[in-house]
Amino acid sequence: MKQIYLLIIPVIIGIIAGSFMAFYPESEKNSEILTKTKLIQNGSPILGDPSATITILEWGDYQCTFCFRFHDTTLKTIERDFIKTGKVNMVFKDFPLNGPDSLLAAEASYCAEDQGKYWEYHDELYKNWGGENTGWITRWSLNAFGTTVGLNLDKFNQCLDDHKYQDKVNLLYQFGKDLGIDATPSFLIFTGEKIIKIRGNQPLEAFLKTFDEL
Repeated sequence: MKQIYLLIIPVIIGIIAGSFMAFYPESEKNSEILTKTKLIQNGSPILGDPSATITILEWGDYQCTFCFRFHDTTLKTIERDFIKTGKVNMVFKDFPLNGPDSLLAAEASYCAEDQGKYWEYHDELYKNWGGENTGWITRWSLNAFGTTVGLNLDKFNQCLDDHKYQDKVNLLYQFGKDLGIDATPSFLIFTGEKIIKIRGNQPLEAFLKTFDEL
């Protein structure tokens, strides 16, 4: 029995360390930054009911291993049980830690948004995840994903050639850093009154507990 406890304790500690409640300082600067409107603006389109009480703001990188795992497992349950039922909505903001390929993929997602296909393209990127810095993000692969979701490739490629959204992605990255984001995935889950931060690909139970807290 003692051995079982010794095995369980590190797991519990790991979950607590990765998932924590963040009551940000009530300074004038933070009170201006950390409103619901300011947190979601300039990110992705809202997934789910915009009037849902709880919002999940994910900071992610399309090459990130743990982002992929979150999208491939936990998010599917959250989407089915909470987003599609109107209890929770979600916004994605880019935090391209893995270099130029991550930046290019993020730009491509907003080029897809120009054609009303943001979330379809976002999901296609994660469906075709090929590891971190392995070269799977190329102009050819981005076009292939665009074809799958039904984009006009001429418009899509013009958007990429012009780097129309490069500044946007860089500003999102800087905004995340200003809020203390330092890893992907990271989540700010909030109502209009409280913000809870989850760092890393935590188990579904961490998100369910957070929803209960809010």
